[in-house]
Amino acid sequence: MDILIKNGRVLDPATDTDQVKSILVRDGKIADADAPGETRADRVIDAAGCYVMPGLIDLHVHLRDPGQEYKETIQTGTLAAAHGGYTTVCPMPNTSPSTDSPEKVAQVLQKAAREASVHVLPVGAVTVGQQGKELADIQGMAQAGAVAVSEDGKSVMNTAVYLEGMKLAAQAGIPVMAHCEDKDLVGKGCLNEGPKAKELGLPGILNAVEDVIVARDIILAKAAGCRLHLCHCSTADSVKMVKMAKEEGLLVTAEVCPHHFAMTEDEIPGDDANYKMNPPLRSRADVEALKAGLRDGIMDVISTDHAPHHADEKKKSMADAPFGIVGSETAVALTITHLVEPGYLTPLEMAAKMSYNPARVIGIDRGTLMEGKAADITIIDPADEYVIDPDTFCSKGHNTPFAGHTVRGRVRYTLVDGQIVYEYR
Repeated sequence: MDILIKNGRVLDPATDTDQVKSILVRDGKIADADAPGETRADRVIDAAGCYVMPGLIDLHVHLRDPGQEYKETIQTGTLAAAHGGYTTVCPMPNTSPSTDSPEKVAQVLQKAAREASVHVLPVGAVTVGQQGKELADIQGMAQAGAVAVSEDGKSVMNTAVYLEGMKLAAQAGIPVMAHCEDKDLVGKGCLNEGPKAKELGLPGILNAVEDVIVARDIILAKAAGCRLHLCHCSTADSVKMVKMAKEEGLLVTAEVCPHHFAMTEDEIPGDDANYKMNPPLRSRADVEALKAGLRDGIMDVISTDHAPHHADEKKKSMADAPFGIVGSETAVALTITHLVEPGYLTPLEMAAKMSYNPARVIGIDRGTLMEGKAADITIIDPADEYVIDPDTFCSKGHNTPFAGHTVRGRVRYTLVDGQIVYEYR
């Protein structure tokens, strides 16, 4: 089906394009990146007043499949991604069993081919079973289709093992995605070490839990010559260290999640596990540093760390509930509301952080609207104001601290390879 997307504000960081024009989609590709508005097509989408971006790419999701399908599946997780404007997602390997071999990477891809609404590009584990002891077959997983390796959910605490894993990732040509958490330092912490933890009488998590591993991983990546992508950065010192690494010319990129730039620990209303994530909500100073880091180009990517849990698990005290919140279906609105409208990012820079830069991190030929490229497209109405309602989510998980928040920015259409996989009605 030919689709003409007309009158939209086309935002393509690959060509530095920010202008109102029309795009023609044919046979799953961008057939004309500057089509006449009267071009005949099987379907015409009037995108007046909307952003037309390259399909969003989420480097950091948890689809819980296999083994934890009561929380999420590839089917429901990718429906949620499409609802949120994402055309590609990278599921982390901390499933049951973990994605730690070429065969398990292939299984994820096979199931995604049957059930997914969007592209699924798996991330493999660094070590067997994510136990931090024996290296997984990193080269084999890369050949099977893993776009990166990560021990997400924990850090590889054995530096000798991790350094060797980084060297293998470099040889395989894929990045290492680092979850930066010193497991010996975190203890039983469940929210930021600050006034809110004291008020609630709950154990806190120091910024140093993240910062010491950020520093370590940058040093190890330098020694290994590998590409390092720092996941869900949450502290002011993480931003400083990423800046230093880039100034030295190291192959380091970093992501920030919407909850870490849109909310502080001060907004936690009480012992509510929907506000429990890892790393935790931080101080106002940390939030401002993260926003400045995104604005200044130090932090490259906005990822969601979409982490669905069953409602019963999140009814527990923060001390006992699992870490994580859903993010696929709120990321666009939170980014527009907290970064674009206040002027931290232009709409074109938003497209770079959520599509073009993520594509470059994992080395895929996506994230652009140039002629001949795959027609992965996200159309967003930035002025549409509404209240976040978890009951409208496609994800099995409704665990979000943003329920009831008024935001602006609604995904209108998501196209994957020229097919409309989500349309707001």
